[in-house]
Amino acid sequence: MKTIKLDYENILSFAGKDVILSWQGKVTEAYGKLMGKTGQGADFLGWTNLPGNTADEMLSDIEASAKKIQSQSDVFIVIGIGGSYLGSRAVIEALKPNFFNEKSETKTRIYFAGQNISSDYMKDLMELIRDRSITVNIISKSGTTTEPGIAFRLLKDLIESKYGEQSKDRIFVTTDRSRGALKKLAGSMNYKTYVIPDDVGGRFSVLTPVGLLPIAVAGINIRELMRGAGDMADICKSDKIFENPACTYAAIRNQMLKIGKQIEVLSMWTPKFHYLAEWWKQLFGESEGKEGRGIFPASCNFTADLHSMGQYLQEGQRIIFETLVLTENEEKNIFIKKDPENLDELNYLEAKNFDFINKKAAEGTSRAHHDGGVPNMTLRIPELKEYYLGQVLYFFEISCALSGYILGINPFNQPGVEVYKKNMFSLLEKPGY
Repeated sequence: MKTIKLDYENILSFAGKDVILSWQGKVTEAYGKLMGKTGQGADFLGWTNLPGNTADEMLSDIEASAKKIQSQSDVFIVIGIGGSYLGSRAVIEALKPNFFNEKSETKTRIYFAGQNISSDYMKDLMELIRDRSITVNIISKSGTTTEPGIAFRLLKDLIESKYGEQSKDRIFVTTDRSRGALKKLAGSMNYKTYVIPDDVGGRFSVLTPVGLLPIAVAGINIRELMRGAGDMADICKSDKIFENPACTYAAIRNQMLKIGKQIEVLSMWTPKFHYLAEWWKQLFGESEGKEGRGIFPASCNFTADLHSMGQYLQEGQRIIFETLVLTENEEKNIFIKKDPENLDELNYLEAKNFDFINKKAAEGTSRAHHDGGVPNMTLRIPELKEYYLGQVLYFFEISCALSGYILGINPFNQPGVEVYKKNMFSLLEKPGY
């Protein structure tokens, strides 16, 4: 079976294999902390075992709920913010056809709420769904997070006004096992409830019911997603830098930081990966950005951003390294035809397909950025399938944890996130603030 591959050839002129291998001691120490659960934040390492420990009964239950939601709903709304929605949205956007919500054969359209506090967004969403059959999935550990909480108030009121006593069948809750406002509400209203494991933080939760229920409602095979993650877990059972791709990636990232490359740009070569990049930015930004340390995670969508950010990447401050994300084989192809007049001078592309041209653009960009002083590596994904995306998710999660431990910080807390909340609560005159 094929696997994802990390191609680091364009790193080696900036950091040779011997330099990367010099990180082996710190990588081994970080790996030991992670797998031995002895490092900072060890109470939040349940995600490392999810691929092997997720019960078949759980997957079957999620699949049954997904079928129920599909059968009763024109619209399924996922309510959450950060890790409560980015993972599922990343997988759905990557694996579903472009514009899938606009296709006539799409029975259940999927929308997201609670990820912002924009009145325009919420008003437009409410107007869009008002006359459609609706089911919602509210995802929150506590049930008191502001953004999803106020979105849920509005949508709960709409569902109750439309369905009355049948409302409980239209609200699915993913929350804490035993405590919190949302858990209490779900129990009193008899909502179907799924558990956010106590030992899994939000940004690592895509392979729990947090991500799996919305992904299943989208018609995506969650078993194949988990199988891919499980196989990547097996591949990562080594602390040797060049045997474990997550160790390779973590060592390279820290070496890049050591030589002054403070920003990593994740370059996505298909629009389907936009939200995968958003998920990756939260994963690494929230995990590493603390105590005055960490690599700043940024992303670009190519080739679109080559006509804007491309200039900075090529000739701006040399504080950047880059990771390209490419699929080896796109499922659909469209070919260029000959134009008799050739006014656009593009006949040299006759009989070539878009995917071929895109890959040559990626290859040319990789060379250009390398020659311009931007070290870069490429994560190569064999196909856009559930199995390989499961590998990608687990690869980045393991890499992130290792990289954080190498940095000497706790990759599993986020104390800085609470600062804006305290200021916002004070300005909103919340009691106690």
